[in-house]
Amino acid sequence: MRKILRVAAAQMFAAAFVLAALSAPANADTTESDADIAAEWQTVWDTYHFTDTTPPAPDSGRSRVTNSISVDIDSPMPSTFYKYSDFNNHIGRNPFLKRVVTHKEWLAAPTLYRNLTAIEEIPYEGTIVVSKTHAQQRLHANGFYYETDSWSQPNVVTHQKIDFTPLPGGKTRVTENLTFEADSSLIDFVAANGTASHQQLQTALKQAIESGEL
Repeated sequence: MRKILRVAAAQMFAAAFVLAALSAPANADTTESDADIAAEWQTVWDTYHFTDTTPPAPDSGRSRVTNSISVDIDSPMPSTFYKYSDFNNHIGRNPFLKRVVTHKEWLAAPTLYRNLTAIEEIPYEGTIVVSKTHAQQRLHANGFYYETDSWSQPNVVTHQKIDFTPLPGGKTRVTENLTFEADSSLIDFVAANGTASHQQLQTALKQAIESGEL
């Protein structure tokens, strides 16, 4: 069922990306450099202020849903924290994620900041649609948690806080608190499929960490 939901979500978002691409000015050179992607990240940051956690106004036409999911991993902290929080380790475990472009990384003690873009390639009606999620990740190693705020088409904002709790026997519980914000007509679909996608990734990371692959 989760796989079906994920495919359905991919098709919906891919359709949105196709429409956006068709409505954009034609460009003979479709290959984007990392500098181009960084410039787009900055435009999205300036336009959508996606780290702002203020709830949508009642008359804005946008809504918010928060879900929480957990997984227990047979691996100790802080090793689990660093492996799980490295988005490059998500490549190949998120079925569409192809690469992560880090635009800037800096330490404002004790927090490590990363401005990045996750690039997915989504099959849609015989073609490949490139999806970009622009994000800021903040790692709090002193408290073993990290936060991520992001924006992607069709104007979906997410706020995440991922907590790592040590368990007896050298295990770690990872709890993802996920807040999705989107147009009210899409919010239920976005939240359901976004949560299912994170659950799928949790399972894949658990298997990779426990097997020693990571």
